[in-house]
This record gives sequence, structure tokens and C-alpha cells, in this order.
Amino acid sequence: MNVAIVGGGPAGMVLAYLLARQAIPVTLFEMHHDFDREFRGDTVHASTLELFEQLGLIDELLALPHERVEQATINTPQGVQAQISLLGIRSKYPYMAMMPQARLLRYLVEQCHRWPSFRCEMGAAVNGLLTERDAVTGVRYRQGGIDREFHADLVVGGDGRFSRLRKLAGLEAEQQGAPMDVVWVRLPRHVDDPSSTAGFFVNNGTFLVLVSRGDDWQLGYVFAKGNFASVRKRGIVLLQQAVVDAAPFLADRVSQLDDWEQVHLLVIQSDRLRQWSKPGLLLIGDAAHAMSPVGGIGINCAIGDAVATANTLTEPLLAGTLGASELRSVERARLPMIRRIQQAQTLIQNRIVALAISNKPFRLPWFARLILKIPLLKDVPANFMARGPAAVKLDARWL
Repeated sequence: MNVAIVGGGPAGMVLAYLLARQAIPVTLFEMHHDFDREFRGDTVHASTLELFEQLGLIDELLALPHERVEQATINTPQGVQAQISLLGIRSKYPYMAMMPQARLLRYLVEQCHRWPSFRCEMGAAVNGLLTERDAVTGVRYRQGGIDREFHADLVVGGDGRFSRLRKLAGLEAEQQGAPMDVVWVRLPRHVDDPSSTAGFFVNNGTFLVLVSRGDDWQLGYVFAKGNFASVRKRGIVLLQQAVVDAAPFLADRVSQLDDWEQVHLLVIQSDRLRQWSKPGLLLIGDAAHAMSPVGGIGINCAIGDAVATANTLTEPLLAGTLGASELRSVERARLPMIRRIQQAQTLIQNRIVALAISNKPFRLPWFARLILKIPLLKDVPANFMARGPAAVKLDARWL
């Protein structure tokens, strides 16, 4: 049986690799001609690093340029309110690897091409589903100005939070809600800047997320959902001032942020499909459940879906017995974990982020302060980010 995977993001790419190494014919369709897009998720947690070790790819992966985040701080004008250490993660990799997603995807597609059963179609925009007797039997796509068709025994949608396939299939999502949006910018990082590679800065309704990118800071300015027009109307100078008020050490370079072309809006979306599959079609990753950026776990959830899909579907694909029940099994395997992660993200959004972007004095809620102070509990947040309620591992049969 052959598989068409739509979307060359982390979910689609990892699934393509896992199936191709079992000699299952896989064709991956990516609408762009390359992977080079700004401000994609870059956080690779311990559970994903453990998977690459399981596959024998970890040494090559970690040889690629990246940064390690071992702790994050929450800063206010009164000082550091909290410090979240990742060193207590129960893993050989007690940190978060910050690797540009384009670099990760280029590495993965290279590994996919090692297997003769893998084929990649870049610049191929899928715009329709082929169907027969209410089952999906392939895709229509446009590539190089030519309309084409591709027939497949299974179509997997890994085409992200604005999934075209979920719309084409008529699959409906339950909105989980998010009180904020964020704009991303880059500013230079100086040698005498704070040594931490990640931090949160809160002051008078301004909430900044800073993550090191080598010589730069990637800076996220978080604001109330739907307020971008208002933020822009106030002008770039007031955005500069808000950055300085929350993170004063950036005052000597914030003037370099002088054009709205440097500002990239991320409309935060959190939802979950009521049904992830129909005969011949399965959606995974953000296409099935768009994740909030809280915790930076979207990539790892998507890759977890890919692993669960490979665990469940490899045998029936090889045997030619794949049916709708196996596709539903993937959802049953992943849904409890995704639901719990989204519930935790919603709690953080509503109890911490919403307060940080209000004009009220900011203080971490009592439960967060308690967790971070008690030795037996202080590593819980880091471990939850690293692997969710439980890590998913590739079935040893498929190694």
C-alpha cells in the first residue's frame, strides 16, 4: 500500500521517514519550494531527542548548530520571580534544543532520501481530494503550473494549523481558546547580556518572551487576542518603549526595530478536531490539533503523533489490510495526551499569561509558586514540557 503525506513539517517528515525505512512507498507533498520561513517553532524537547537516539540519528542531529536551554527565568522590575530548571528532566537530554525548524527539516528530508521508497514533491500545492464511494483515494495538486493527480491507499494530512486538508475533508474542530496573540522580532544579542538562553519579562501589561538564537534574540511581544491593529496604530516607538520597560538591557539596540516589516504576527490558535480521520484519510500534528505555543511543545506533540501513527499503521500497510478502524486507533492512542496538554496550556494561558498582559500587578499564582518551591514538585513543569503526560516511543518491531 502506498501513502501520500501532505505537508513537510515535523509530523509529516518524521512519519515519512518511519514508513520509508520499512519499504512502504511514501510520497511527501510540500507546497513551498524550500523550508526557509521565519519564526517557525524551534524547540526540540527531550522526548524527540530520545526518538532520534532510538533511530540512530542523534549524533548527526546534535552536530547541527543549535543552542541548549537548561533554564528559563520569569523577570519583573522587582527581580527574578521564578526560575524553571530543565536539568531535572528524567532523560539523557535534560534540556531543550533550540534548532531552527528549517535546519531540522532539511536534515530529516536528507535522511528520508536514504530510503528508495521515499519521494518528495516540493512546490506541490494540494488543492483537492480524490474520492471513491466516500473514501479518500488520493490528492489533486498543482506543481509548476500544471494540475496533477496522485492516487494513494492512505492520505495523511500534516499540513499545520491552517490545514487545507481538514477543510477539504469537512472535518470540524473544537476551539480551545487563547487569550493572546504574539508578534516576533529579532534584536542583536551582546556578550554582556543575561547569560540565560531563555526568559520571560513582565512589566505593566507588557509580556516578552526572549529566546537566544546565537548572535540574536528572538523576541516575542505578547498582547491580548485580536489587538494587533491597536498595537500597530500606537506606533513602532511605543512598541520599542514597551520592550525597554520590560527588558531594560535591550535599550541600547531597540532603535534597530524601526519598521513594521521586521514584525511578524502569529495569531495563536488552539483547537482539536472532533474526528481525526475518515476512510483513506488521517490528520496528525497541528492539522488535527493546533497547539498553543505555551511550553514550546507543538513540534514534540506533532512528532509524537507521527510515532503513534507508525506504530499503529505499519503492520496493516505492509499487509495491505489498512482500514478505517486502524485510523481511528491512532486518534484513540493520542487523544488523551493531547487533551491533557491542551488543558494544561489553557490553565497557564488563563491564570498566568492573561494576568501578565493585563495592567494589574503581576505575581505568579500560588499553585505555580508552590510547585517551584517544593523539591518533589519543582521538576514537574519541566518533565511535563519534555514529554507530556507520557512519552511515546517507536515500537521496537519497526527499528
